[in-house]
Amino acid sequence: MLASGFTNAPVTQLLVFGIVASSFVASLTDTKYYFWIEVRPHLFDYGQFWRLLTWQLCYTNSTEVLFAAMTFYQLRVIERLWGSRKFASFILSTFLYTSLAPPILLAVIIRPLSFGRINYLPAGPTPLLFALLAQYHAAIPYIYKYRISGSAPTGTSANQDYGFMLTSKATSYLLPLQLALAQMPGSILAAAVGWITGFAYRREILPGAARWRVPTWIIGGSEQKERYDNLRRRMEGEAGRTTGTDNNNNREHAARRRGVLGGLADQFRGAF
Repeated sequence: MLASGFTNAPVTQLLVFGIVASSFVASLTDTKYYFWIEVRPHLFDYGQFWRLLTWQLCYTNSTEVLFAAMTFYQLRVIERLWGSRKFASFILSTFLYTSLAPPILLAVIIRPLSFGRINYLPAGPTPLLFALLAQYHAAIPYIYKYRISGSAPTGTSANQDYGFMLTSKATSYLLPLQLALAQMPGSILAAAVGWITGFAYRREILPGAARWRVPTWIIGGSEQKERYDNLRRRMEGEAGRTTGTDNNNNREHAARRRGVLGGLADQFRGAF
């Protein structure tokens, strides 16, 4: 049975609630203008370099808050796949890259090439969201494919490619796409940097990120390990009852089970 809500996804729950709460507080205190970045005057004239580390803390638009919260909620499947420890490690280890790279690229490359016309970077954790979306794209398989076309194929075109081929995951990218296009071109830059960061993390070429893990006590590691051990014991017991064999006495079955568990361990390498 698929778990609903934020079951086994406490870090995602914290992200979603944090996005909503921070945006609400920024609106209530009228401090939204502290979060977005304009290369000039914020960086070049005023020297407000602290904005490089704070611009991802909240969105300044209610529509973006809604789309981001829904997307993070959808991406909770990554935390369930990886485990909370690796998921939290990914968020923290990539935060510095996703925070510094977009404004630096904007100030050093894009703004000079556009003769100062592109100067604005919208607030919000769009790079972090797209870094997670890259993991979703690579790790979660689609269930089915379907084709969309303006009219039904007839005659010789019935056996040819007709229309657009989509997968069951296609609708999952609609909300992130809205965020990427919300405040162009700055939002596109943030989304592109996030996707590249997520890809680099996936390939283990991101310096100091792929192997680092947060301490277990931060996410309640002992309780989580106990829950996984209980689940493993239940699954082994159900497997033994189904096959009608005694796992303690049947060495052949135990070796075969270790082979399956070894394959799963390779699949989720680095999750713990």
